[in-house]
Amino acid sequence: MAETETLTLEGLAAHLPAGTRLLGLDLGTKTIGLALSDTSRRVASPLETIPRKKFTQDVKLLMEAVEKHDVSALVIGLPLNLDGSEGPRSQATRAFVRNLRQHTDLPVVYWDERLSTVAAERTLLEADTSRKRRAEVIDKMAAAFILQGALDRLSNIAANES
Repeated sequence: MAETETLTLEGLAAHLPAGTRLLGLDLGTKTIGLALSDTSRRVASPLETIPRKKFTQDVKLLMEAVEKHDVSALVIGLPLNLDGSEGPRSQATRAFVRNLRQHTDLPVVYWDERLSTVAAERTLLEADTSRKRRAEVIDKMAAAFILQGALDRLSNIAANES
């Protein structure tokens, strides 16, 4: 397959076909949280959590979600340190994307995911979600926060262009 492009949101906005969805990813060491946009790309919803096994199995499940939901691009949370620098988790995320490029032509956008898990946890606590249930859904909720941030920025880009 061709090499996946890593774009800015501004660059991505110019390439998105109408009526397609974006898939948000929260890459953890044990799971991958997935979130899906609606076709108007205004709302992000938690989709599922993929338990991490081997890279090839993880990518197979990811690509199945891409096919099933007519996804046109991936928004991947980039775990920056609070000071904005990149640490080992950021490097692991970039390595995942480099390997992913061999399996898909989809454009990829990184989104600063600082505090997305904290925000997801706060939302679940406010909803009085049990500890067990929070553990089950936290990664896909974090993916939804990541994707919603990117969707909001895309909406601002579109508004400024018109």
